[in-house]
Amino acid sequence: MNADFATADLIDLAPDTPSCQLPLQHFGRRPRFCGRVRTVRCFQDNGLVKQLLNSPGNGDVLVVDGGGSRYSALVGDMIAEAACSNGWAGVIVHGVIRDSVAIGQMDFGIKALGTNPKKSAKDSVGEVDVVVCFGEVTFTPGDYVYSDEDGVLVSKAPIEAA
Repeated sequence: MNADFATADLIDLAPDTPSCQLPLQHFGRRPRFCGRVRTVRCFQDNGLVKQLLNSPGNGDVLVVDGGGSRYSALVGDMIAEAACSNGWAGVIVHGVIRDSVAIGQMDFGIKALGTNPKKSAKDSVGEVDVVVCFGEVTFTPGDYVYSDEDGVLVSKAPIEAA
């Protein structure tokens, strides 16, 4: 999908489009990204996140529901580099990341609640491609997500500019 959009313009075209109500911060050099939704639900364990982002992304966006935990990071520089190399459009984390300076140098986009240098568990406990909800938004695998400097939108179908 083309990342030449603004969420404010898209929501003007489709005013009923849900927008995430969390104060997510942007990391990486790519402030705008969009694609089909893939999901992971995990808690303080990034094993499944690592597995998915080390596989072909096909321009998808990985939405990680970490339960909003700030205890340990679910994405770091090595996982972000793998995602970038494997064709993922971006990552949205309901949790925290680490290695923000290194990620800030990557041509990649990540949204997260913030940072914490603590590593997470690597037991691969969680669920993949399940419906996840946070920030008053439901992320369903296969939906479309748009993320930019102003926020995150989710739509069942692509939102086309007029």
